[in-house]
Amino acid sequence: MPQLPSVDKRLAPSNTSFDCSYRVFMPERASSAIEACPAAVSEAYGQGLDFEKEGKIALAEKAYRRALELDPEDSYGIGVRLAALGLDEQFEEMPSAYVASLFDYYADQFDKILVDDLGYCVPYQLKEVLNSCSIGTFERYLDLGCGTGLGGEALVDHTEHRTGVDLSELSLSVAANRQVYDELYVGDAVEFLKEFHTTDGNHPNWSLISATDVFPYLGDLQPILTAATNRLVPGGCFAFSTETLDEAECVGVPYELGPKMRFAHSQSYLEDVLERCGFSIYLITQIVGRYEDLMPVTEHLILAQRKN
Repeated sequence: MPQLPSVDKRLAPSNTSFDCSYRVFMPERASSAIEACPAAVSEAYGQGLDFEKEGKIALAEKAYRRALELDPEDSYGIGVRLAALGLDEQFEEMPSAYVASLFDYYADQFDKILVDDLGYCVPYQLKEVLNSCSIGTFERYLDLGCGTGLGGEALVDHTEHRTGVDLSELSLSVAANRQVYDELYVGDAVEFLKEFHTTDGNHPNWSLISATDVFPYLGDLQPILTAATNRLVPGGCFAFSTETLDEAECVGVPYELGPKMRFAHSQSYLEDVLERCGFSIYLITQIVGRYEDLMPVTEHLILAQRKN
């Protein structure tokens, strides 16, 4: 298997006790800052938003498609917006360029917006779950979609060696400042799980993998769950959160892209796909993941265990 490049991009603060830099794991990565998109893309996208707000959907679609032609990597998530409007087929996952752009844009104010304004505390809710289950300490922890490092900070007492991976370089810069990770990588979660190996060729496995607030950007969860199964030690745990799809209103629908451009998953789908991917459910509970427009957003918090 060819080794993907692992090039230092930016060093963590010199006083870090972990000597932690973050490294690029993707051989080719689109420019991720929204400001880096050409002016023509920004203008067309802005026109689309204005037309959409005015209810002029046909004109909005025309503007969006013009922007998408100029930016085929889709840094603005235009394809997802078209799907949410019913103008394109549903996506199975968000474009990587869009996710990277989105979180690069909010990186320096992410914690204030998500934690202070929206009441997000899923990593600490996961910490409470681990405390209540008396599971103990995990030797090796992989934080998928680690963002600014809230997960690593929350689980520092439950984990010994901590690795984080995220698409957003600017978010990883914030995570490095927390000084809780031993390793940080820029990359896609599924590709990282499939391909990552150390410079000496070893393919390390983890005893705990988490993905909090990652699955709202994925529809079909089988690829990431299959990849996670293969990188967990026997009996290792996978913890994740995902927004709840109301099965009474969406009978037989496994997952759905909502108006906020986030996926929600049904509990029956989660139970089925976990079983198919070699997991047993240790715990599944409903939580309030955040507040939007002062209304609680219901999520599932799941702790699954790889079958031996």
